[in-house]
Amino acid sequence: MAAAATMAAAARELVLRAGASDMEEEEGPLEGGPGLQEPLQLGELDITSDEFILDEVDVHIQANLEDELVKEALKTGVDLRHYSKQVELELQQIEQKSIRDYIQESENIASLHNQITACDAVLERMEQMLGAFQSDLSSISSEIRTLQEQSGAMNIRLRNRQAVRGKLGELVDGLVVPSALVTAILEAPVTEPRFLEQLQELDAKAAAVREQEARGTAACADVRGVLDRLRIKAVTKIREFILQKIYSFRKPMTNYQIPQTALLKYRFFYQFLLGNERATAKEIRDEYVETLSKMYLSYYRSYLGRLMKVQYEEVAEKDDLMGVEDTAKKGFFSKPSLRSRNTIFTLGTRGSVISPTELEAPILVPHTAQRGEQRYPFEALFRSQHYALLDNSCREYLFICEFFVVSGSAAHDLFHAVMGRTLSMTLKHLESYLTDCYDAIAVFLCIHIVLRFRNIAAKRDVPALDRYWEQVLTLLWPRFELILEMNVQSVRSTDPQRLGGLDTRPHYITRRYAEFSSALVSINQTIPNERTMQLLGQLQVEVENFVLRVAAEFSSRKEQLVFLINNYDMMLGVLMERAADDSKEVESFQQLLNARTQSLCPATREATAIRSLRTATKSSPRLPQLEKARAQQ
Repeated sequence: MAAAATMAAAARELVLRAGASDMEEEEGPLEGGPGLQEPLQLGELDITSDEFILDEVDVHIQANLEDELVKEALKTGVDLRHYSKQVELELQQIEQKSIRDYIQESENIASLHNQITACDAVLERMEQMLGAFQSDLSSISSEIRTLQEQSGAMNIRLRNRQAVRGKLGELVDGLVVPSALVTAILEAPVTEPRFLEQLQELDAKAAAVREQEARGTAACADVRGVLDRLRIKAVTKIREFILQKIYSFRKPMTNYQIPQTALLKYRFFYQFLLGNERATAKEIRDEYVETLSKMYLSYYRSYLGRLMKVQYEEVAEKDDLMGVEDTAKKGFFSKPSLRSRNTIFTLGTRGSVISPTELEAPILVPHTAQRGEQRYPFEALFRSQHYALLDNSCREYLFICEFFVVSGSAAHDLFHAVMGRTLSMTLKHLESYLTDCYDAIAVFLCIHIVLRFRNIAAKRDVPALDRYWEQVLTLLWPRFELILEMNVQSVRSTDPQRLGGLDTRPHYITRRYAEFSSALVSINQTIPNERTMQLLGQLQVEVENFVLRVAAEFSSRKEQLVFLINNYDMMLGVLMERAADDSKEVESFQQLLNARTQSLCPATREATAIRSLRTATKSSPRLPQLEKARAQQ
């Protein structure tokens, strides 16, 4: 069947070729005229081609014979020729029908051809238009780049103009003098807020003009005259105002804090003078220094003189030493006949002067104390005087730093220009008083008052008084050490045989030492000082030697031991009331007391045990039983 189909296809191609030749002859005018026939392309079926190979036909024939349909047809005995002709006839009919269909659609095909041609023309015009668009876009792109470059250049010029405008605006604003400024400077009182505001504006404009003049700006000459006249007017008004405030300090009974507060409110006035008229600023500063220096000196000289009038009338003298004989005339430990009598070796309530509440208590008012007939020890007067000095000095130093715009060494120098005469007067008075002062407890309390006031000044950030505190301590410490050495020497040189009758009760010199030592130890515990402990150690050694010398005057060993135990016990009891249990003095006398009690008889040791119980509980009153036992002994 395949071979038959192949042969039929070849026959159909020949028929189509012949039919096409006839159609070309008949429709030749439609195709452009005669003589334009094209050869039929048969491809592999073209047996006239030189490339046709007969061997290949045999191969195809052999392959078709092997086809199942062909084999079936051969077996059934179908006549292939008849079948081939039938197929060819059917193909010819189909071909004829197809040709008629093509002939019927020839007009549509021609119309399609024309439409395709017209489309080609339209597409060609569109191609031309797109080409024109492409060229236009290329030119537009170059124009856009040009515009971008021009826009960048314009942006740079705009920024430059804005920068120049800003600089010129600042320059013009700094040079132009508004009418409000002129009116305020010329007409407004210096205490009005608008004067202060316009003064700050004038100061800013003057600074701007000076800066522009340094740069060589010619426009400054146009406003220099106006600004100078306004500056002179402002300086005149400010000078009169500040000098009036300074002169108000000179009025008697004036509270100087009020004008100082007013000056701080207008502290910019001095800053304006400092920047625009230094000569006037120096004049005001010198006037302030001179006025305040005289005021403080007068105030403190008067206050110090009136303060010393309320001191105790009876004070320690050079003969009031620890080793001096206790006579009826000088009964240190008897009750004083005068209620204002100041004690020498006992602390009592005097130590409260360094307590936090008393240390910063209000200062003493002398005329009030005189009216109430009140008297005070020297350390209370010293505390009141130096607390007033501390408070006023701190306030003055802070005022100087803020108003006169100084700090560091400049503030220190200006402060001493104001307070230097007052501080020198205070030091001279203290030096004069200490020359005849023999009250070691008062001097030691003054030392601790100075140490605490120095800490307060440091907390207030006022270093200007540091030198003064050192000078005061330089006066107090040597005097304190001298008084202690005098007491040590007095105990060392005391002759027991000159003390009169002896008994086994505690000696008044050891009682003096116990009170005196416990006072210094309790004060020294707050701010320990090694030098004080060394001096107390020397005094303790001399007192122990003195007790041994007095005990040697007794003929009986038992009386000697009782005397030693009574004195050690008394000193230990007084020390334990004020000093810490682990202090060197307490440990030393505890060891001495224990050593002496070992030598007593058993009956006496029982009394000693009662005595030890009392000292352990820090009970200051003596037990009646202990006193009775001692009396019997």
